[in-house]
Amino acid sequence: MANRNLEKLASIDAQLRQLVPGKVSEDDKLVEYDALLLDRFLDILQDLHGEDLKETVQECYELSAEYEGKHNPQKLEELGSVLTSLDPGDLIVISKAFSHMLNLANLAEEVQIAHRRRIKKLKKGGFGDENSATTESDIEETLKRLVSELNKTPEEVFEALKNQTVDLVFTAHPTQSVRRSLLQKHGRIRNCLAQLNAEDITPDDKQELDEALQREIQAAFRTDEIRRTPPTPQDEMRAGMSYFHETIWKGVPKFLRRVDTALKNIGINERVPYNAPLIQFSSWMGGDRDGNPRVTPEVTRDVCLLARMMAANLYYSQIEDLMFELSMWRCSDELRARADELQRSSKRDAKHYIEFWKQVPPNEPYRVLLGEVRDKLYQTRERSRHLLTNGVSDIPEESTFTNVEQFLEPLELCYKSLCACGDRSIADGSLLDFLRQVSTFGLSIVRLDIRQESERHADVMDAITKHLEIGSYLEWSEEKRQEWLLSELSGKRPLFGPDLPKTEEISDVLDTFHVISELPSDCFGAYIISMATAPSDVLAVELLQRECHVKNPLRVVPLFEKLADLEAAPAAVARLFSIEWYKNRINGKQEVMIGYSDSGKDAGRLTAGWQLYKAQEELVKVAKKYGIKLTMFHGRGGTVGRGGGPTHLAILSQPPETVQGSLRVTVQGEVIEQSFGEEHLCFRTLQRFTAATLEHGMHPPVSPKPEWRALMDEIAVIATEEYRSIVFKEPRFVEYFRLATPELEYGRMNIGSRPSKRKPSGGIESLRAIPWIFAWTQTRFHLPVWLGFGAAFKYALKKDVRNIHMLQEMYNEWPFFRVTIDLIEMVFAKGDPGIAALYDKLLVLEELWPFGKNLRTNFDETKALLLQIAGHKDLLEGDPYLKQRLRLRDSYITTLNVLQAYTLKRIRDPNYHVKLRPHISKEYLESKPADELIKLNPTSDYAPGLEDTLILTMKGIAAGLQNTG
Repeated sequence: MANRNLEKLASIDAQLRQLVPGKVSEDDKLVEYDALLLDRFLDILQDLHGEDLKETVQECYELSAEYEGKHNPQKLEELGSVLTSLDPGDLIVISKAFSHMLNLANLAEEVQIAHRRRIKKLKKGGFGDENSATTESDIEETLKRLVSELNKTPEEVFEALKNQTVDLVFTAHPTQSVRRSLLQKHGRIRNCLAQLNAEDITPDDKQELDEALQREIQAAFRTDEIRRTPPTPQDEMRAGMSYFHETIWKGVPKFLRRVDTALKNIGINERVPYNAPLIQFSSWMGGDRDGNPRVTPEVTRDVCLLARMMAANLYYSQIEDLMFELSMWRCSDELRARADELQRSSKRDAKHYIEFWKQVPPNEPYRVLLGEVRDKLYQTRERSRHLLTNGVSDIPEESTFTNVEQFLEPLELCYKSLCACGDRSIADGSLLDFLRQVSTFGLSIVRLDIRQESERHADVMDAITKHLEIGSYLEWSEEKRQEWLLSELSGKRPLFGPDLPKTEEISDVLDTFHVISELPSDCFGAYIISMATAPSDVLAVELLQRECHVKNPLRVVPLFEKLADLEAAPAAVARLFSIEWYKNRINGKQEVMIGYSDSGKDAGRLTAGWQLYKAQEELVKVAKKYGIKLTMFHGRGGTVGRGGGPTHLAILSQPPETVQGSLRVTVQGEVIEQSFGEEHLCFRTLQRFTAATLEHGMHPPVSPKPEWRALMDEIAVIATEEYRSIVFKEPRFVEYFRLATPELEYGRMNIGSRPSKRKPSGGIESLRAIPWIFAWTQTRFHLPVWLGFGAAFKYALKKDVRNIHMLQEMYNEWPFFRVTIDLIEMVFAKGDPGIAALYDKLLVLEELWPFGKNLRTNFDETKALLLQIAGHKDLLEGDPYLKQRLRLRDSYITTLNVLQAYTLKRIRDPNYHVKLRPHISKEYLESKPADELIKLNPTSDYAPGLEDTLILTMKGIAAGLQNTG
């Protein structure tokens, strides 16, 4: 273990570890990894900024640790005194140092988890979080359990598996606060640390790796964490696509091979067909225009062409390897004839012959066929590049791949030929992997969903009806809207021409449909209608697709978000299915999206979760009645307040019959990095989704008992009443919220292209769910997650004291309820009302202090009731490892909280700006050498240094708490 410069920091770490009750396994390497990284960083900090600043970091840590031990608010004041005595440049270094240390702690934890997995299989009931055995979904163990414990035949398991689909939808929702360049450096630090602890490492290797580790830690620390400008939608799309380059592209065939092995181990000697849609990928990056004016039709066109160019480039880089591998001369007559024809035609084109065929030896037919594939991939890539950069291309479309079937056909011919000639083992090598990649990623890597708000479509319809002089669509009843839409859908005449009067907003909607019609259909997935409420919302999109000449119309997906919309969703979908035209259009399949974010913001976590559960049940009943196969699309975020939580448990806690082998789910913001940032994370993510989806379909969870339902219905009403009475009805709540949290300053982080509000004006109702959750997370109060639970449980116990036994029974026997309670318990473990009280004291008007005090009392009462229902004496008592990890982070986060609170106080004090800006901007800058680390951001309207300090504290707290968006 490192032993050079830890001093007080290391000793406090050790003290904190001893404070955590419960035995942590002896193979726990977290202490060792954490200490090593901190030791290296403190050396670097001292070299760069001197002994005094390093000692200040240690002093801050010590005061934070002392606060965490007894929660004495005096320690927070002492810490505040230390921090406010520093000059602006040093505050930036301090905030960056603690943010950096939290990132290093995260990396140590990830390497330690990988170490534990290598040395033994986790036992059930392990960590209790996303990395726990209770939340794990090992594909082989799942298959074996289905056969041995649940009496499914291997054939039944194979049939279900090869017909199921999990579609992971990447979104650009702004919750990933870490820049991509830093994520890459973090990956290299993680790799160095893992190699340093390998058993067979030599002394020379260790020295070289240690030097590399120090270089990467310093490079990460010297990299500006702050995005100086907001990303464009194209930037977001490129960032999302980078995960395919780095892990997903090769991770998918690797995972599918593991599935083949797992099947073999239960007696199935057949591989998963290469075209079985086990895993699919979609994206909203550049297609989600709901409230984001930066996502224009031109942006949608650009990201589609960029994705096609990237896909062709990935395939092109691999086809060479495949050509070298398939050097066999034996082949089927069909393939031989195709190869001969290609060689004859190539010789008629001398240039083509020289470029592509000259290097192919005689009698190697597979290489001839794959050479033609390589040629077309090159042309496909170059045509997309030309269209992206110039808008036109002189490469004819017929010389490219225009659909995935064209691409698959020669590859399938090679595969069949190899099998027919006795070379199946060769066919099942790189060629099978390539076929699986083509089937999974197509010609665009991901299919782009389009999302738009229902009101925008209604405005277009209103413009059309007024232009036709038949009235105002917006003033019509739902029945009249449906009648007119259906009459137009059944007819053939054009609805409008170029003379239609258009506002900028109407042009934007119509131009988006024109882009969809112009680009290849396999660029796109679904058309999502946010704030959907009625069948006319869906029919309007169908009509606009027809009018804009979309040859292969996108499937139209209503998104039900707010509580009232979720309650009305089953009836709305039933009315939609009763329309004969629409039922014929969808060919027995429908997708419905349910939103976890806005429903939680609208009604609170408890009620939203219960209504989402019931809505799914009812939607499945409606679909069954009309003979429709329903796919649920879950709009989950990273944080518990937006539907986040362990993947395995999230799927297995869904109502019975709501998955049935078909699942779509969003992967948002920082969750993308946590799920796909490393090869082992990618593999584990694919495994979790696949295994849990299979298990839910073949062994559905229990349905709630009638008495459980009745109690949930009652307490959900009470929970919503309390939540809304505070959030929406308390006259000064919005004022309190904006004073007590950094919500108003959130936009300065530049972590997304989308505005934080759907509309520039308005209160909580117009605020997006992400900044709503993010702001409360920063203060460690997490109000949107737990508010309402306490009133609900108090009501249940007051009504009948025996209800405590029923709630405990629900916790022990009903997956949905247990997952809900466990996640809230984890949030309470991350919370700290003492920190929230500091924000109140420094930032909130004194007349509003009683309001904050009442909320903190509610926090404590709710926590006590939650523990009573879970049967726990203390938070996370069944998860000592998770408890240890959270406790170790607290002292880092507390320093950043205190620094953030005092920085916000200065930012909001106009006298501070007037008094200090001239003094600091001149004298401080003259007294300090220029340093890329210390940026005083002269363009900021804050006093020098404050903006960077604030943003660094936000990023650090987000890194420490992790599921923040």
